[in-house]
Formats: sequence, structure tokens, C-alpha cells
Amino acid sequence: MSDQAGAKPGDRPSNAVRPHPDAGTAAAPAPAHAPDTDATAPPLTRLTRFIRGVLDRLRAFDRRRPRVWDATVTGFWVVAAVLDHTSGGWRTTAHDDVTAPEHLVLLMSLGFSLPLLWRRTHPLAVVVLMAPISVVNIWTGAVVQASLLQLIPVFHLVLRSSLRTVGAAALLFVVPVLSGGVRIPSDWGQEMVSYVWGLVFVVLLGIAVRTRREYTEALVERAQRLEHERDQQAKLAAAAERTRIAREMHDIIGHNLSVITGLADGGAYAAHKSPERAGQALEAIGTTSRQALSELRRLLGVLRDDHRDADRAPQPTLDELTALIDRVRGAGLPVHLELDSEPAPRPLTPGRQLTVYRVVQESLTNTLKHATRPTSATVTLTYSRTHLLARITDTGTGAGTTANAGKAPAAGQGIMGMRERAALYDGSLDAGPLPAAAGWQVQLRLPLEESHA
Repeated sequence: MSDQAGAKPGDRPSNAVRPHPDAGTAAAPAPAHAPDTDATAPPLTRLTRFIRGVLDRLRAFDRRRPRVWDATVTGFWVVAAVLDHTSGGWRTTAHDDVTAPEHLVLLMSLGFSLPLLWRRTHPLAVVVLMAPISVVNIWTGAVVQASLLQLIPVFHLVLRSSLRTVGAAALLFVVPVLSGGVRIPSDWGQEMVSYVWGLVFVVLLGIAVRTRREYTEALVERAQRLEHERDQQAKLAAAAERTRIAREMHDIIGHNLSVITGLADGGAYAAHKSPERAGQALEAIGTTSRQALSELRRLLGVLRDDHRDADRAPQPTLDELTALIDRVRGAGLPVHLELDSEPAPRPLTPGRQLTVYRVVQESLTNTLKHATRPTSATVTLTYSRTHLLARITDTGTGAGTTANAGKAPAAGQGIMGMRERAALYDGSLDAGPLPAAAGWQVQLRLPLEESHA
């Protein structure tokens, strides 16, 4: 019982509530205010729970104190073997012509019971140690009942050893009985049958317990693996979300701060000659700052647990592209917007609109940051039947020059972030200087929603 090493982990109380195994579908579920307790459960269910609770406690104690349990089990069988000798019970199974003296019978009984102390740590050694004692037991005709204790280490061998080892132990168990056929042939057949049936029963029981244990371990391992994979997926999702938020923060803060910087420089220059223009610059700075704060609040609102209905991210659309260009113009960069559409443009999904908006925003922001001469920019949106082509060009010589290509705009979250956005919708993005160092160009090619390109 408690020697079976396939026990479930943990110690469950005997009164743990479990569903009735025989209830089927006929019984209605118990209401929430009247749970199934031992007082209301059928007697058979209560008995089953009690037995399970006792077994769980014994297994838990065995895991904590294995030596104590081994000593207890061994002591029980030693006492039983000694009582069998002192009461003369062994004579009921002995042959009529038994030649074993009393002290030899006692020694054989102890020889079958004392080695059980090592039945779990060294089961094969216990079987080998008991084999010669079994030969003496059969040969002398004593046939003490303690000889059946050999089946206990055989059971533990079935639980953990290979088929070859179990076969060797079975031979060590059966061979002494075969020798009894030479010494006492009259009752040999009856003893052989009882020994073989006992061996078959123990082996089948060990196989059943071992199969159940391996199945349970496989389930536990699978659950742990799934839990580990779930944790890994959660970490990957968290990393992707951090990257997305970092990209959005870069687009919002980088663009708006560039616009504010341009307005502040222009306002400071105009403060001495045209106070009205300086006031307009300050007003534009305030408007841009408020818009940046609003977008940041919407972005960071998703991180608050008490705002379940918060927008998942700021979602500018192409309708806001004109306002974006007006802000850039207010920062001192002349921008021209061109729309070339044949046939008429179809509405893009919000994600695609956000991608186009952020690419235009990032491109114009890079022009504000890195242009080194009077610059103008052109934003061209060209629709085809399957794609949208967004082309942003400028006439600056900063990031657009060959010498500076791939520096500031390509670092960090800049051009890399734009390419990631385009790739999200199976699009492509090219960025580089125009011929003859005439400026810089960013070109986005984005499939429409119905396209499978």
C-alpha cells in the first residue's frame, strides 16, 4: 500500500470535496450556498474519501521520513514471522517429514523478514540474499510462510527496473521451488502453483502501478512544459509590447519636440523684429505641446489597470495628415502635399493609416532635425488598385547627403521603426539620398487591405 512509490505529491485532507465518481449526469449541481460535504455525501463516498485521506497522509509521511517507514514495515513483518514460529503456526504448512530444527526455522523467518529494511534501496540484493534461504526452506520441508515476503522486493523491482532484471528476480524466486520437486515430490505441484500465482499477481500489480506512475509523471511534465511555454510567450508578448510603446513614444516625442524646437528658435529670432510673429510661435508651441501631452496620455493610459476601456494606442488617421503638415509648416519647414489617385482611393484600415501617418511624421521630423540649408519638403500619396505609395522628399543636405547617409535618422527607433511598421502590413520602405546630393527621400509601398502581396 504505502510501499508504492507512485504516490501523488502533496498531502490532501481527508475531507477534501471531490465530485461523486458515480453521480453521472442525473444529479443536478449543488447550489453555491450548499456545498457537498461529508455530512451530505453518500456513505460510500465518505468511506472513499476517508481511505484516500489516510493513504495520502501515509505517503506524505513516507516522503518525509522514509527510513522510519521502512523500519516500521520491517518491524511489522519481523514480529509476524517470530509469532508464526513461537506459536507453531509454521507447522501447518510444513511437510510431514520436516527435518528443520526449531532454531533453523527461526533463523529462516528472520532471514525472510529482516532484509525488507532495504527492499526499496537495494531490491535485487534483497532477492539474491533471500534465494539461498528459500532453498533451505524448501529442502528441509519447513516451508515457512515468511518465504512469501520475497514477493515484496520483487514488486519494487518491477516498479523501477528493466524487464531483464525482473526476469532474473523471478527465476531466483521460482528455482528454490523447483528444487523442492526433487526433495519432496509429493506436494511439489501444489506449492509450485501457489508460488507462480503469487509471482504473477505481484508482477501484474507492479506493472499497473508503474504504468500509472509514468502516466502521472508524463502529465506533470507536460503541464510544466506548457506552463514554461506560457511564461515564455508572456515574456515575448511583453517584450513586443515594450518595443511597440517605445516606437510610439519616439514618434510622438521626437516629432513634437522637433516642431517645438523649431518654433522656439523662430520665435526667439522674431521677438526683436516682429513681436506678433513671436506671439504666434508661442501659441503654436502651446498647441503642439498640448497635443503631444494628449497623445502621451492616450498611450500611457493602457498601462493603467483601472482604465480597462483606454485606447490601446494613439491612432492618428490620414485625416489628420493635413494638421500634421500645418504644424511642420509652423515650425519653419515648407511642406507641399500632393495626392495622385486613379482610381479613387479606398479607405485604409486604421493600422495602415497609422503606418502612413507615422512614416510621414518621422520623415518630416528627420528633415527638421538634420537639414543644414533652407529646405522644403514634398509629401506625395499615390494610390493604385493594389498599393499605396507614399513618397516624402526634401531638398536639405543634412541627412540627405551621401556622407551622412545612415547616421542620425537610421539610428535608434528612426528608419528601423518605419521599416518595422511597413513590414507589419507586408509593405516595404526605402530611404536614402537623392541623386547629386539633392536631398533625401523616403518611399513607402504599402499593400491595400484587399491585396495579398
